[in-house]
Amino acid sequence: MFSELSGFNLTSNLSEPSSAPGQEGDEEWRDEPLERLSRGGHVVVSVCLGSIMVFGFLNNLLVLVLFCRFKSLRTPVNMMLLNISVSDMLVCACGTTLSFASSLQRRWLYGRRGCMWYGFVNSCFGIVSLISLSILSYDRYSTLMVYNKRSADYRKPLLAVGGSWLYSVIWTVPPLLGWSSYGLEGAGMSCSVSWTEESPRSHSYIICLFVFCLGLPVLIMVYCYSRLLYAVKQVGRIRRTAARRREFHILFMVITTVVCYLICWMPYGIVAMMATFGQPGLISPVASVIPSILAKTSTVINPVIYILMNKQVSAGLSCYQVETGLKIRFVSTVGRSTDTLMRKKIKMLIN
Repeated sequence: MFSELSGFNLTSNLSEPSSAPGQEGDEEWRDEPLERLSRGGHVVVSVCLGSIMVFGFLNNLLVLVLFCRFKSLRTPVNMMLLNISVSDMLVCACGTTLSFASSLQRRWLYGRRGCMWYGFVNSCFGIVSLISLSILSYDRYSTLMVYNKRSADYRKPLLAVGGSWLYSVIWTVPPLLGWSSYGLEGAGMSCSVSWTEESPRSHSYIICLFVFCLGLPVLIMVYCYSRLLYAVKQVGRIRRTAARRREFHILFMVITTVVCYLICWMPYGIVAMMATFGQPGLISPVASVIPSILAKTSTVINPVIYILMNKQVSAGLSCYQVETGLKIRFVSTVGRSTDTLMRKKIKMLIN
């Protein structure tokens, strides 16, 4: 994550780092850090990134397939869930693929412009996902507390989706324009904001980034879910049967959501702040790589928490599996009438 790295038993010194194609004329650009992971360390990182890339992409692709397959899932409230899956899938496709390929070659492969592109899109898609999670938490909170009746109006959800992307672009474009910059991070296999750049412009941007793109979403989620849990407990005092079961279900969802969010992103934020405002050389390559990989795992976890724990989508997934299995077994023998009847039954199940 950082350009100044301390020694570690899995690191090895580099001699005269070579330039990658497309970097001629960029005298200040380094395609490799001063220190890097050993071969074994790169193998471990490659396995982790490859797993995140594959499972993150497939999990979110499955979500998109379900939304496209079952019209009943395309409700206004599920628009934010779909937005999260789109942003997470784009992270896997546009970001993790590049860092995975670089980890196999033990150096960044795509030059300075590729590094700026990677840093921008990875930050942009990541912030979209985080902001969407906070909007989703507020939606759940306001729905339960105000007792709003769900409507078929897509205007507000679409505005929320567009707002999450606009908000993210506003905070990720400045490094391309000179307010801070994007550069290599960690062991030189990925890029991000230049956390160790010593300048007032860089420090001011990093402070704003952490306040508005990490701290604020965390506060919104904690506030909304804590109030939501309190409201459920109050209802449980009046209705001690169904309300009690719902209380434990929501409690489990709240704990899972908040804990996974903090586990994935807070270590990255803490280590980045230490690199920015701590002493030079405080963070080793391994200490900087681990939080970065941990943050990327959110692309795998988000579909599980926000989609597969949704009963309606879970029913759609089960029906999709049943439908696919029945087609493979019987469509060639039972004819179209049975297939049509099967579709109607499945549609009734998810509705």
